[in-house]
Amino acid sequence: MHYEEFRAMNSDIVLAASDEDQAAIEYGFLMARQFITECEKRFTRFSDTSELAQINRAAGGWFQLSDEMFQVIHEAYRLANETDGLFNLAILTALKQIGYDRSIDEIRNSSPPIESPQIVEKHDFRLIQLDLVTKSILLPPGMQLDLGGIAKGWIAQQTALQLAKVSKACAVSAGGDMFLINLPDGASDWEVSLENPLEPDEDLAVLHVLPGAVATSSITKRRWMHNGDRQHHLIDPRTGRPVLTDWLSATVWAENAAEAEVYAKVLLISGPQTADDLFRDQTTKAYLAVDKHGWVTGSYNYHEVFHV
Repeated sequence: MHYEEFRAMNSDIVLAASDEDQAAIEYGFLMARQFITECEKRFTRFSDTSELAQINRAAGGWFQLSDEMFQVIHEAYRLANETDGLFNLAILTALKQIGYDRSIDEIRNSSPPIESPQIVEKHDFRLIQLDLVTKSILLPPGMQLDLGGIAKGWIAQQTALQLAKVSKACAVSAGGDMFLINLPDGASDWEVSLENPLEPDEDLAVLHVLPGAVATSSITKRRWMHNGDRQHHLIDPRTGRPVLTDWLSATVWAENAAEAEVYAKVLLISGPQTADDLFRDQTTKAYLAVDKHGWVTGSYNYHEVFHV
């Protein structure tokens, strides 16, 4: 197995590919890096020149989307409806209000921001209009989109699909989002570490996972101080504030990376009280969650894709 690691999208990126043709793998890695760089420029909310920033500035008027942006927003809107708004792509204003107005790398390397009033502003994603024919979007005035997590999952999957053109088996990991294609020679699964959210430098277990998408969401990694309170990046759309949850992290396996990413977030937002109901009919998804004591629990079917 060949590997390449680098930093992009404020995350550690790992590419893995299995093939005997070294030149083909190097070319695949080069193309993968270029694709991720181009996608980061398109989807980031931390650059005034990104397509996402242009969409947000155009709120109140129609904006024609690129094919890539349309795919991600269309999928995000579908999953927002599917989860009854527990996943909401229109939460950027809420994130800015709690101090997440710069990249997490910048926040960690700078002094605390100037204190600001704790105003709660919520937006209903259902007011977004999408024209499927022209691939255009209309946001209500004042609404801003954040696609960080779901875009990262989509990018990981698309990058892996490109790598698969030069590799028999490959994987792409982008922070907490991973997409796995086929299996390395002689292997019956992929080994994926389950991080301990209480001790980030330690692993709770090594999971043996089938090909597909794996996404982990956590409330312990992207944290900072704002207005004297410790904040994290996972917003509860029902309150417009960082979610209060009994779980510290959730890991979801799904066939699609965007779905794995969204359902990992929704699990943390909904919590253990409604998790079983959320996954009762999800035959193509499974989850593992870690609580405040480090205990791990899972969906009824977790053993079908996660083997500890």
